Amino acid sequence: MTPIERPRVVGDREQEILVATLEVLADVGYDRLTMDAVATRAKASKATLYRRWTNKVSLVIEALQHSKAPHDVPDTGSLREDLRAAFCGVGGLADAESVASFSSVLTAITRDAEFAEAFRRDVIGPKLAFSQEIWRRAKARGELREDVDLSLLEPALAGIVLHRVFLLGEMPTPDLITRVIDQIILPAATRAPAPSH
Repeated sequence: MTPIERPRVVGDREQEILVATLEVLADVGYDRLTMDAVATRAKASKATLYRRWTNKVSLVIEALQHSKAPHDVPDTGSLREDLRAAFCGVGGLADAESVASFSSVLTAITRDAEFAEAFRRDVIGPKLAFSQEIWRRAKARGELREDVDLSLLEPALAGIVLHRVFLLGEMPTPDLITRVIDQIILPAATRAPAPSH
């Protein structure tokens, strides 16, 4: 038996609903977001939302996927400038809207297994692939130490900056991100570690 295809909510109307979803998400967080609240914000019926999205998880994940983010992996010819282009620009760590969206789903990642799985697969997965491509190119150009553990180093920039955001209350700026790149990431990626005694 073939599944019934859901009617599409398309074009501008779909975009309006996704934008409304992000607005409600920023206002109340994932845990308190409801389809009713999104429908009200988007001036749409709840039935319209359910014709396109089966539940809150699918709606929020799609809204997060469509939030502003760079589409092309930077290729400036240097790891430093690629990282600056990726993390200081639109959709990066210095983008207040992107950081706010991330903060609004933090509790859901720990409490809602269905959402956490979809978020890691469909939102974080593409971001990781984007970042990994920057590091892959740097390795191909010979910029990295041979023994560098990319599984530790790749997420370090976001980890350090988000630590400062969520635990220290510091809003990220391009200057902060550049300092982390210059003082922590590049030395770790390109210089041999000090010999142990």
